[in-house]
Amino acid sequence: MRLAFMGSPDFAVPALHALHAAGHEIAAVYAQPPRPAGRGQHETPCPVHRAALELGLPVRTPARLRKDTTQHDSFAALNLDAAIVAAYGLILPKPMLDAPRRGCINIHASLLPRWRGAAPIQAAILAGDTETGITIMRMEEGLDTGPILLRKTTPIGPRTTTPELHDALAAIGARLILRALAEDPPATPQPEHGATYAPKLGKDDARLDWTQDATALDRRVRALNPWPGTFFRHQGEPIRLLAAEPTEGTGPPGTVLDTTPRIACGTGALRLLRLQRPGRAALDAEAFLRGFSLAPGTVLA
Repeated sequence: MRLAFMGSPDFAVPALHALHAAGHEIAAVYAQPPRPAGRGQHETPCPVHRAALELGLPVRTPARLRKDTTQHDSFAALNLDAAIVAAYGLILPKPMLDAPRRGCINIHASLLPRWRGAAPIQAAILAGDTETGITIMRMEEGLDTGPILLRKTTPIGPRTTTPELHDALAAIGARLILRALAEDPPATPQPEHGATYAPKLGKDDARLDWTQDATALDRRVRALNPWPGTFFRHQGEPIRLLAAEPTEGTGPPGTVLDTTPRIACGTGALRLLRLQRPGRAALDAEAFLRGFSLAPGTVLA
């Protein structure tokens, strides 16, 4: 089948590899433009761009699509059977959605209509969902509103982290998109009710609020690491919290209860398991506390 692949982050790479290995003709790979990264701020291709180059596939990196009719025409000229989209990062205008014979098919990391939007993996963990999955969806102009072709569920355990769930869903998506292309299943409209939205995350989401329930804070730590991460402040210094677990404990929110260390929350307490100071290595709590004091009775911000 003659395809275009449109994706940018690591999540999309397994699907690109699977489509290539299955023998599909990938006429073009679309990815976000290279951006400055690292200490030297060198222009760096995104993961899908790098993977496409390794496979010898042609790559296109337009900065915008919506009003660029030249891009619409060049996409239509590819004469595609379908376009496969996985976390691409640009909205596809109607002329591009309509160009491939079987349309544009999206690999979405939730069980639609739950968690439409930019951060469905993190949103599922934050909400305490016990399962999520992959939806293969035929795209339309609405945000993740198109009809469903296939779905596959996977559990979310009480200690599941975003990196773990991300990798599991990426692998499921790679397998499921091959099925969708091979089987051409009928499209089922999404339910009219029950849609939820997962907005894009930012640095403002990273600050821990000790007045919240310990279980909610534990979910936040598991959901938001590695990015944007979670942190608290002690004596003005931001301390990243990389791993924690909810436990029993009472006290004014933010108070260090003991040397394990447990921190009092709005309800219950949070035991800190792995932390990192700015410019330092990440350490387990025991090693971290050898060089950084969090004495019982200290109140964290």
